[in-house]
Amino acid sequence: MSGPAVVALGGGHGLAASLEALKLVCDDITAVVTVADNGGSSGRLRDEFDVLPPGDLRMALTALCDDTEWGHTWRDVLQHRFRGDGPLAGHALGNLLIAALWDLHHDPVTGLDLVGRLLNCRGRVLPMAAVPLEITARVQGVDPEEPDAVATVRGQVAVATTRGTVRSIALEPSDPPAAAATVAAVRDADWVILGPGSWFTSVMPHLMVPALRDALHDTSARRVLTLNLESSGETAGFTAASQVEVLADHAPRLRLDVVLADPGAVDDEPGLRAAASRLGAELVISAVAKRGAPGHHDTLRLAAAYRDLFGS
Repeated sequence: MSGPAVVALGGGHGLAASLEALKLVCDDITAVVTVADNGGSSGRLRDEFDVLPPGDLRMALTALCDDTEWGHTWRDVLQHRFRGDGPLAGHALGNLLIAALWDLHHDPVTGLDLVGRLLNCRGRVLPMAAVPLEITARVQGVDPEEPDAVATVRGQVAVATTRGTVRSIALEPSDPPAAAATVAAVRDADWVILGPGSWFTSVMPHLMVPALRDALHDTSARRVLTLNLESSGETAGFTAASQVEVLADHAPRLRLDVVLADPGAVDDEPGLRAAASRLGAELVISAVAKRGAPGHHDTLRLAAAYRDLFGS
């Protein structure tokens, strides 16, 4: 298997779903991962050692592991989370390993590449930015007694769990550096895939790192936006079209080639086609959801959808 050079951008479970599908289609895969997580094990390591939050990076690495006994064994080791109530409780072993390699090599990319070699990864994992980021959001209706009031919410965890409606996001620092390898991967790709994932905290932040945003604008790669299967959490109450529109509002220069949507996520096809057209994209509707598991992508179906796009 060879196939095109593909860069997938996102974070958390959404990016992992995309990577597991891409492994079935091509060999040259680069995952570009958000680095704004401030909760759980990642947040603790970030605060204690002033490093990038490793959790989403770990998830991307394990999603790309070689499908052999070796790869699966080390995937499970890295995903192992300590229990109990001691100082290690809640930490994923992979987070500790990544943090240790960063401490030894003083370079996030080198550390991630070494973990990739341990897993025999079918691709490479890179950080979205070279420094830890904080997400801030303007949120309407944080206080249910003042539904029209807009307040600033700080931090990935707070934004992801807010009960208000997110209107816009920003990053701190506002002009973060991007790793050179990340920018080069996007510029050299044949295809770039954005999403699925938590819209405001995993998908859209990629459009707000200046060097990465410029690379997304300038690359000759074809660009795909993979929509989520349902509107919940950060995008509760949003239509599929409004999710595309808010992305366009945050990145006015962005152009896409394809917006990929499961038929169950298309609540207003004409509206979604119009929103996709605003970004220069064709709407492609393909069944990619897992039967009997709402909100979860089916790896084989998503792989088939990507294969069909790459062959078009």
